Amino acid sequence: MKKIFAIFGDPVSHSRSPIMHNAVFKNLNYPACYVRIHLKDGSKLRETFFRLGLSGANITVPHKEEAFKACDEIRGFAQKVGVVNTIVNENGKLVGYNTDADGFMFAIEEFENVKNILILGAGGTAKALASRFLQDAIQVDIINRSEGRLSFFKEIGCQTFTWDSYKTKKYDLVVNTTSAGLKDEELPAPKEIIDSVLNNTNFVADAIYGKLTPFLHLAKEKNITYKDGADMLLGQGVLANELFVEKKLKKEDINTFMKKSFKF
Repeated sequence: MKKIFAIFGDPVSHSRSPIMHNAVFKNLNYPACYVRIHLKDGSKLRETFFRLGLSGANITVPHKEEAFKACDEIRGFAQKVGVVNTIVNENGKLVGYNTDADGFMFAIEEFENVKNILILGAGGTAKALASRFLQDAIQVDIINRSEGRLSFFKEIGCQTFTWDSYKTKKYDLVVNTTSAGLKDEELPAPKEIIDSVLNNTNFVADAIYGKLTPFLHLAKEKNITYKDGADMLLGQGVLANELFVEKKLKKEDINTFMKKSFKF
């Protein structure tokens, strides 16, 4: 019987995940298909998952913390951060994982000697990345509009700033994890802050993929080496697909066909 997988998000119409995962299923003759589900209310994730008879799912903004709550069991890195981006249905039990962080480490391999990083935003993706960077003894600062969501980051050892309290510092890498620029032409913080940040970094990355966000456009104008979230998407997608197929397909083969799917 064909398994059904999905991605939940708001928005979700832009997601490349169906193209990536379906390329793997089709080319490797795995009996499954992958669809998009636009979910406004993250608290409905669990009931929607079961109602649709899914075998697994990916979760994108803004539901990654709600996805954590929807699971019966959390494994691996997701336990540490309280953020889930991949769910697998194991005999009616929802098991949650986080493949974002390792996907991002794969994406920034080419940026050498990254010792200190500034993360813009304080949502689920920021939590996963900050925790993963700290594992590698990278110094992490966080800047967010308000104080509200910063306590998690303070507790794990990050230095935190609000837009009002930010003071210019030098960084090896600045990462935007906010959704600014996804559906609009917004910057992730006021322009004077972004200008200051970009004038004091070697590299820039954006978790958003498939478009040159205003943030990346500014980095490009300043001749800073940058990348969008495509490699992060690929990295986390390969790891998620491995979980979906219960490692019955080779990781190298998954990677090959996912990579090819980016050409379409």
